[in-house]
This record gives sequence, structure tokens and C-alpha cells, in this order.
Amino acid sequence: MPMKPKRPCRYPGCPNLVEHDGDSYCAEHQKLMDDHYDHFTRGYDGHKRYGTQWRKIRTRYVHKHPFCEMCMKEGRYVPVEEVHHIKPISEGGTNDESNLMSLCHSCHEKIHRRNISRE
Repeated sequence: MPMKPKRPCRYPGCPNLVEHDGDSYCAEHQKLMDDHYDHFTRGYDGHKRYGTQWRKIRTRYVHKHPFCEMCMKEGRYVPVEEVHHIKPISEGGTNDESNLMSLCHSCHEKIHRRNISRE
């Protein structure tokens, strides 16, 4: 069976051809576009802000508080998906248990939307 023809790289002005079906960029430009995506679409690199120590703290907190704390106030038992800092680290908050809250993804989004609308 004949192979599909190579396609041009999608990077503006690049004369290289792409061999693989799933690739849009040549090897030279793929890393550049991945970095661009991470910077503008994803916002920030969570690994830089939250390292190994945070993962240990988060795991310990989730074992103590396995359900969403906001949903539990309404009588629902939803498994925890996020551990939220009540006072953000960027504003001087800490990783102490008194500053953490177990939340489901939905409640975590509600809190962040509420905080954005206040600003």
C-alpha cells in the first residue's frame, strides 16, 4: 500500500515537510509550539509552584479529608479532586492544614469564579 504524501510544516515560512500523520509541525518547530501552548494556553507550570513537598502535604490532607468539604455541608459525599488554599500562596498563604480545603472540581471552580468576579 502506498504511503501518504508528506505535508508542509504549519509553522509560517518553514519549508520542511512532515512525515507522520498526527504531526502538524516538523521536529524543529514542534518543541517551540509545545512551549507556546504551555505558556499561553495552560497559564503556568504547576510543577514550578507545587513540588514534591506539596504533593506529600496534599496526599496527607486528602487521606484525612477524603470528601469535598463544601458538598458535605449540603449532605452530599463527593470524593475530593482538588486541595484548595483558602489564602493563596501568592498572597502569603501557607501549606498549613488550617489554610487547606478539600474540594471537588465543581466547587473549586465556583470558588475561583467568585474570586475573579470580586476583583
